[in-house]
Amino acid sequence: MANHKSPIKFDMKNVVFVKPSKPIHSSILSLSTVDNRPDLDSISKVVCVYQSTNNHDFIVDQLDPTFVIKEALSKALLYYYPFAGRLVKYNDGNYRIHFNADYGVPFMEAYADCHLSSLQYMDGNDMEISKYLVFDLPLEDKNGHQYPLLFKVTKFLCGGFTIGLGLSHRICDGFGGAKFIKAMAELARGNSEPFVKPVWERERLVGSITTKQPFQILLDKASAATSPFGPNTTLVHECIKVDYDSIRRLKMKLVKENENENETMEHNFTTFEALGACVWRSRARALELNNKGKTILSITMGMRGYLDPPLPEGYYGNAIMDAYLALTVRELNEISLSKIAKLIRETKKAKNTVDCIKNSINTSYPSLNYFNNFCHAFTSLVDWTHLGLMEKIDFGGNKLVNMIPIPCEESGSLYECIFTPPAKLDTSMKGGVKIFLSLPSAAMLKFKEEMEDLGLIKPFARDWWVNDKS
Repeated sequence: MANHKSPIKFDMKNVVFVKPSKPIHSSILSLSTVDNRPDLDSISKVVCVYQSTNNHDFIVDQLDPTFVIKEALSKALLYYYPFAGRLVKYNDGNYRIHFNADYGVPFMEAYADCHLSSLQYMDGNDMEISKYLVFDLPLEDKNGHQYPLLFKVTKFLCGGFTIGLGLSHRICDGFGGAKFIKAMAELARGNSEPFVKPVWERERLVGSITTKQPFQILLDKASAATSPFGPNTTLVHECIKVDYDSIRRLKMKLVKENENENETMEHNFTTFEALGACVWRSRARALELNNKGKTILSITMGMRGYLDPPLPEGYYGNAIMDAYLALTVRELNEISLSKIAKLIRETKKAKNTVDCIKNSINTSYPSLNYFNNFCHAFTSLVDWTHLGLMEKIDFGGNKLVNMIPIPCEESGSLYECIFTPPAKLDTSMKGGVKIFLSLPSAAMLKFKEEMEDLGLIKPFARDWWVNDKS
């Protein structure tokens, strides 16, 4: 089957369902209060790009990675069997995982009629092509129950391939998803079991909803900043690359600004704090938000390291909370970037207490539709640079060289900005950060102009993939 909308021809095989390598008893598993947050009702889509270690096309089955990946997935599901279950919504609004021996993970195999180098190993700005590397089939079974995990392997003429994952945010956060993929890679390398055994224990993060979400207190229709860009404006999805030297110069600039304002600092700004300040302000200016309106920065944070007692290392459920920072657009434009970065730091630090974490678990969160109503005034920063997704998850000798999030309109692409590690083959980006975001086309041009004015974007001397033959 070929997808007529894509500039590349894709031939698809029929979907198969990969089951755990050994029989497992049927079960119904409850999720945590954090897992059941209404705003986590989305599928996170990620593509991992693998460069072939061979210099010729697929011609024999032994070079085909699909068998290795299917076997690794089946073995991993023996430990992570909830990924092969179904998400069922109950009358109380909460979800549970139903599992039985007939269930499995939907798995699709596809073939592309080009080399990965012609697609720049998905390290360019053509995000539209990346959408064809993940599942585009219904995300529910015939009973209307959601699949927690969708899997797609696309093989290219060069012998390289991509793994497209669709992961329900209900069952895990970024760290949890990374643990699962790492376990697959460990089992593919011949390990008898994962290095870190998975732990369910969702009851550890069960609370009683007693607190109204601070976001709803900070922002309403009357106070939210507005933009001349309509909510239904067509979006463009791009990856903005910021190299290490540019980040280093930015941090030095912010430290100097801080000293000029006679502010004291315990330590230098982190990359997240420095870039977060730039992205928030540049995005507000790009969307031409009105000065008197209020804009909110949401920072997704992990709570694993702050719980007492701590969560087990193998816990793979959602262990996240959000910290919010509110400013008027005028304030965001007029105060220094160093001040914004410092506010980001203070906002994060204020959440890192046991009481704040417990309060977060007991907080009522609105649905994704609520957030979409404030998509211009609301900026969400998500940091994937420390998930370890680019480490030790090779399959069959093929090298993982890139990892990209796929824009997902139903989960609020307009307000989400994701920081990821750079592609491994691009040596000019070592130590740098890629920023994935979505904006109306005119606003995207303005955003890049703002980032250029800050010295964060510069043209590469040459494209690193031009002479690559794989």
